[in-house]
Amino acid sequence: MTTAPPSSHPHRFGWVSDQPYLLLSLTSLFWAGNAIVGRLAAGHFPPVTLSILRWSCAFLIVLPFAWRHLRQDWHEIRRRLPLMLAISISGISIFNTLQYTALESTTALNILLLQSTAPLFVALWSLIILGVRLTLTQALGILVSMAGVFVILLRGDVTQLAKIELNRGDIIFITALAIFGLYSALTQRRPAIHGLSFLAFTFGCGALFLFPPLVWELMVRPVAAVDFANAASLAYVAIFPSILAYLCYNRGVRLIGANRAAPFFHLIPVFGSAMAIVFLGERPQLFHAYGYALVLAGVYVAARQPKTS
Repeated sequence: MTTAPPSSHPHRFGWVSDQPYLLLSLTSLFWAGNAIVGRLAAGHFPPVTLSILRWSCAFLIVLPFAWRHLRQDWHEIRRRLPLMLAISISGISIFNTLQYTALESTTALNILLLQSTAPLFVALWSLIILGVRLTLTQALGILVSMAGVFVILLRGDVTQLAKIELNRGDIIFITALAIFGLYSALTQRRPAIHGLSFLAFTFGCGALFLFPPLVWELMVRPVAAVDFANAASLAYVAIFPSILAYLCYNRGVRLIGANRAAPFFHLIPVFGSAMAIVFLGERPQLFHAYGYALVLAGVYVAARQPKTS
């Protein structure tokens, strides 16, 4: 299996920028927080409003740092403009808006369970677009880590599966995951530009394409209130699951490829449950240990460098 070569541009974060497992683990940590904050914010922000505010703020924060690189990379961006537009619309505009729409009508448990299927969508799009197949070892690792996710979220009681019902929000979120799988595969065809150029262009372009649905939403939904809680939620989603998470995820995929990066999605419920233990006072139990062990073992197996003959 081949992966896209790392960008030739120097990275100011040195050692960290060349540690894909650390970068992808940080991505999962930031996205675990997004699942919690996003679920709270869904009751206060209409989905398109939250999405466009998130990406507009992220774009404005990144732009001063990215401007010099954007000017240098603009010729290459224009040369690959259709691809860059497809990446922006799929991974920024559509995925996150559908995610916030789903959070209005489903449970956090359902979202986290469904999120464990993300590596399968990445594998499917990698096969269609890149011709890259999952290895048997990668498939086994994904299944083991997925089993760990189920152990954690079902609290070690498989009978809880019978009580889970799919609803409209679940269907929307499955669609969102399929679109994010497309984004993950497309990023491996991205031009060799600086990471900040890529971030600034996709954030700005993704926000721009949300203006037409925003106009429609403002006509049919009440406007979000301006208060401290909403401002704090917006600040969190603009910085951590947007700028930092996408910077880490894009670099991680660049280093090891989408199929090997995708199993790190299964760390999201691990971090989420750990946050519940630390911040919400939930008692650690035996099923946590079993689930963590399965997830970590599966991610390790799936993310290893395949042996070359």
